[in-house]
Order: sequence, then C-alpha cells, then structure tokens
Amino acid sequence: MNSALSVRSISKSFGGLRAVRECSLEIAEGAVTGLIGPNGAGKTTLFNIICGLFRPDSGNVHLRGRDVTGQPAHRLFHRGVVRTFQIPHEFAGMTVLENLMLVPAGQSGENVFRAWFQRPRVRREEHAIVKRAHEVLDVLQLGRLSGELAGNLSGGQKKLLELGRAMMSEARVVLLDEPAAGVNRTLMKTLNAAIRRLNRECNYTFCIVEHDMNFVRRMCNPVVVMAEGATLVQGTMDEIMADQRVLDAYLGGRRD
Repeated sequence: MNSALSVRSISKSFGGLRAVRECSLEIAEGAVTGLIGPNGAGKTTLFNIICGLFRPDSGNVHLRGRDVTGQPAHRLFHRGVVRTFQIPHEFAGMTVLENLMLVPAGQSGENVFRAWFQRPRVRREEHAIVKRAHEVLDVLQLGRLSGELAGNLSGGQKKLLELGRAMMSEARVVLLDEPAAGVNRTLMKTLNAAIRRLNRECNYTFCIVEHDMNFVRRMCNPVVVMAEGATLVQGTMDEIMADQRVLDAYLGGRRD
C-alpha cells in the first residue's frame, strides 16, 4: 500500500528537552492508523511537526512522495492535510453552520472585486457551500444544531464539529488528536460511524492519537507505539498488547 505520509528520522528539542528523537513511521494511504504511547512520548509534538506548526530540528516529512518538511500549516491545508485538536478550537460566537462555511478556501466573496462586481458568482458559491455544510451536519447528526452558537455545544459535539470542519476542507489526510476525550457513549458512536464512513466511502486517511484503548482497538489498524520521543513498535492492537516492550514502556509491565 502506498504511503500518504512518511516521517523519516524526525527530531525536535525544546531547550534541553528532546521531545521527538529520530522518529520514523509510515501512514498508509486509506488506513486508519492509531498513534499511542504514554504522556510525554512526543505524539502531539510529532503531529505539530507533520502539520506544519513546528519545524523539526532534523529529519523529513513526505506527503505522497513530496518533501513537505517545515511547510506552514496553511500550505499543507491546501495540499490536503488537516488536524483537529484535543481541545476544540471552534469560533464560539458564530453558529455551527457558520463555523463550517468559513472553511473552504478561495471563496469568491473574499475578493473585494468579485464581492462587488460578480455577485451572482458569489451567491452560487455560497449556496453550494451552505448545501455542503448541511450535508456534513447531517452525517454528524448535528443538523438540528445548525443555528446554535458553537460555544454552546457540549464537549463531544465540539469534537464532531472539528471533524466536520475537516470534512469541509476536502482534505484526505486527517490527523485527529484525542477525538474520544470527553465524548459520551452516544456521541462516540456517531464519531466512530463518521470516521468509518469517511474512510471506507471517501478514502480518507486518518492518523489518530488516542489514550482510549477500546476506541483504538475498534477503529485503528495498524497501531504505532511511541515512547521517549521515538517509534517503539507497530502492528495490530493484539500484537501491540502482547509486546513486552509496550508493556514495559506504556503499561508499566502489567499484562491486564
């Protein structure tokens, strides 16, 4: 299977702290890859490097064979890579629908000339964006909340909105940072179903940082384990849980 993202010998330090150390991994096209490890293993730092928020001290990131190391987040967005955050970053004072409508790049209405002199074009685009946003909300079962201020949503609903914004971007490589954190069981089923649908029907590639091992077991294959800033092992969840290195580094040697 071809690689959507290839991380090669990435290292990153903050002062005297080496957060990522010679880390390498492959995220296969069309896969749902889990990224797990103890707190401080370097998972979120690696995500920030991949999506262009941090520049690595050494190593490379390749997107479908093209070196994108150090490219800023907005360029990677246009190349089809987006990420969500453990703490959602919604526009609290805007409605749920408006949060989605903001996402598509290159809207004609953002251009002063077109906004004044090409109004039919602007209206057509806006109509298409509104239609797409409602379709996304229906998939995420948030349609009834389209007019609600995003700041009034529950934590789980905000996680769904984060995924919805990724869908509006039309990106096909999505990095999810702890999507299950703070999400109740009902909303978790909706989130799981949306990820599966996007993966199977639309060929989205996901890499998911998560501490909920039940979520990882249900959703992810393969699973990559990080420890002390480096890749420790990769395999199926059953293989991971049977590996003594994982038990020692991640589970403290327990075989529960």
